[in-house]
Amino acid sequence: MSDSELEWSRGDRAKAAAKLMVGWVALLWLLEVVDVLSGHALDGLGITPREPSELLDVVPAAFIHFGFAHVAANSVPLLVMGFLAALGGIRRFAALCLVVIVADGLGVWLVAPAHTNTAGASGLIFGLFGFLLVSGFVERRPLGVLVGLLIGAIWGGSILLGLSPLQSGVSWQAHLIGLAAGVAAAFWFRRRAAEPRAVQG
Repeated sequence: MSDSELEWSRGDRAKAAAKLMVGWVALLWLLEVVDVLSGHALDGLGITPREPSELLDVVPAAFIHFGFAHVAANSVPLLVMGFLAALGGIRRFAALCLVVIVADGLGVWLVAPAHTNTAGASGLIFGLFGFLLVSGFVERRPLGVLVGLLIGAIWGGSILLGLSPLQSGVSWQAHLIGLAAGVAAAFWFRRRAAEPRAVQG
């Protein structure tokens, strides 16, 4: 592949990642508008723990928020981290998000306090943070390591705060499970370096 073809491929990948994440965040805002106009009918798609029927809400809960302030708080980190993760390929990114969302939702269903309703994209955001933080080290990619360090420097403090059980009205369980799922996914979806080609001297 020529340098120009390589650059075109990278440019296409960046455009696809940007379009995907802008569309994703726009969808979250649209859903919140619908929720408000319907008298918060969509809030019922959050996860109430250990209710068998609530297992159907494991995936939808990641797209529902409790107010515009909630979706606003999640928009920028989801947009940035999602874009960076999606640069590795849309299919891989989709699989990563599905794994994190399902693992996080099931974890919340199992361990969240009774009589709570958990929803929001923050579990996925914590998963993306964990993935980006360690994937560069796992794959031994210097650029990936740099991205992980930058993400850690920018959002590390708020991530640690989000893991605190002392915060009221915040599901630290969802955050912790999402983070763990993202770190595990970095190993699961790691790219293996190509074997060196043997050349006779």
